[in-house]
Amino acid sequence: MQKIAVVSDDGQLISQHFGRALYYQVFTIEDGKITQTEMRDKKGHHQFASQDGHGHEDHHEAGHGMDAESKDKHFQMAEAIRDCQVLIAGGMGMGARTHMNALNIQVIMTEIFRTEDAVQRWIAGTLVDRTNRNH
Repeated sequence: MQKIAVVSDDGQLISQHFGRALYYQVFTIEDGKITQTEMRDKKGHHQFASQDGHGHEDHHEAGHGMDAESKDKHFQMAEAIRDCQVLIAGGMGMGARTHMNALNIQVIMTEIFRTEDAVQRWIAGTLVDRTNRNH
C-alpha cells in the first residue's frame, strides 16, 4: 500500500502553488489501483501570514524558502501527509521541495490539471517530474 498526496483547492484540480493550496487530496494505492481518497486540510501561506503579520510575498530574495523559519513552516505543512510517500503539485519553491525530500516524501511537479489523472499516470509509471516548475 502507498499513499499519494496531491495539493488541491477543490479535490478536482491540482493546485499550481504548493504553499497556497488549501487541501491535500490523499489517494491510497493498493495492487496498482486507487482504493480510497480523502481530503485533508493543509496549512499554508494563508495561515502563516495571519500568524506572523506578513505574507509570502515579503520574502523573494535569493535563498527563499531555505531558512530555518521556512523549514519549520514546510514541516508544519507536511504534518498532514507524513503517512504519504509521494506529493504531487503544479509548482513549488525549492525550499519546500528540499524539506519534503528531507521527510522522505518524493515530490513530483506536473503540468497535468486533474488530480486523479496525475495519480493514474503515477501508477502507470508515466508521470514525469517537471523540475522546471520550481519557483
